Amino acid sequence: MSAERSVLDVSGLPKVVFGHRSLLWWGTVGFMVIEGFTLVLMVAAYFYLRTGEMGWPPGRTPNPELLIPTINTVLLLLVMAPMHAAGKAAKRFDRRGVARGLLIACALTLVVNVLRWWELLALNVRWDAHAYASAAWGVVVLHATLIVVDFFETGTLAALFLSGRALRKHYPDVADAAFYQYFLSLAWVPVYLVIYWGPRVL
Repeated sequence: MSAERSVLDVSGLPKVVFGHRSLLWWGTVGFMVIEGFTLVLMVAAYFYLRTGEMGWPPGRTPNPELLIPTINTVLLLLVMAPMHAAGKAAKRFDRRGVARGLLIACALTLVVNVLRWWELLALNVRWDAHAYASAAWGVVVLHATLIVVDFFETGTLAALFLSGRALRKHYPDVADAAFYQYFLSLAWVPVYLVIYWGPRVL
């Protein structure tokens, strides 16, 4: 005699969900925790190295320049606006609104990526000059890898929605990308203050 099997009818459940009801959203949160912790470790190493030096930057190393890093920080914060608009449009299943927001965000992120190279030059020291240089370059390059990946992710989503090939299941991806953009932009602010303003006050 075979045991009875319970059957659950899930046909009434929604096929597309946003926010914490989506598995992808939790994956994004996990990703942010890992990346955030890595950035904190890098900044902690920077401060640890500071304790072993009389001057900071050491020797005759000049302070980092502020113009390009400040402009790029403002641009990175501005990227949140079109991504926010794209995320809200995604919840309305507004394809044109999503495509417009992603396209603007993608263009701004491209500029941010290009200026990141000048941000490295603004450190006024080679990466292998001494421990300070390696720590400063390490933090900036680590965040640079995140904005490079973000550019390709945003670009892929923009191409999907501009071409009209996006399905309903892709709309939560846009909302999650907007959520991730807040992390990416806001996480840079303390890093920018430590690396570019820190040597003037530490």
